[in-house]
Amino acid sequence: INMLPNNWHRLWLGLLLIGTCVVLISRRNLWPFLLFWVPLPFYMLSIAYSGVPIFLPLWWPHSIYNARYGLQLLPAFAVFIPLTGYFLAQLSSNIKVESAIAASILIVIAASYAWVWHERPILFQEAWVNSRSKNEIEDQLASIVKRLPANANYLMYLGGHVGAFEHAGIPLKQVINEGNHRPWEKPRDPEGIWEKALANPEQYVQYVIAFKGDDVDEQVNKKSLTTFLILRVTGQDPVTIYRVENVAH
Repeated sequence: INMLPNNWHRLWLGLLLIGTCVVLISRRNLWPFLLFWVPLPFYMLSIAYSGVPIFLPLWWPHSIYNARYGLQLLPAFAVFIPLTGYFLAQLSSNIKVESAIAASILIVIAASYAWVWHERPILFQEAWVNSRSKNEIEDQLASIVKRLPANANYLMYLGGHVGAFEHAGIPLKQVINEGNHRPWEKPRDPEGIWEKALANPEQYVQYVIAFKGDDVDEQVNKKSLTTFLILRVTGQDPVTIYRVENVAH
């Protein structure tokens, strides 16, 4: 995927397929390596039937999303391309020819890495674009939380935004979160602190932070909650900070 902008992927795919064909035809003892191809049909079926989107800048809608899924084939490239070089070298008993093949592969690898890095890898671009809005909302949320009482307790789903409390300097022992669910209690843990806080936040916390659509937003009992602030950042779901009324500890 990182090779797409400059067509380096065609070269690497060709070498990958050559190595795979050689293994299929003449190297039965290496057939277990074919398991490295499993991610390909897995993600094809996921895209077709499970609503998993992948956006690449070359194709409509010309965005970047889930491009990292291509990394699952990295083990296949790491195994079959060296095997291709090995098999090509075996065609000749001349040490100079073998050395030339090895040197050519190393030169091509170095050149492709240098070229792609110059153009900025797609996976780097995806992380850079998506992290900017995420970092912005975490920074803004941290600045708000810093102004709240230092000893306040919070209820929040930390899955994608744990950095907000890190930036605010608030220890996670003051945050009831999904990590407090006891994993051996499935599917729910009604006696666990996470579920208890969702059902009766007034008994455990002073503030509830809910990102639109997350578990807190959808499951928390809002009878004792008063909207304190709604934070919106482009590219991120809005976050609502609730003040808990009639707190009883």
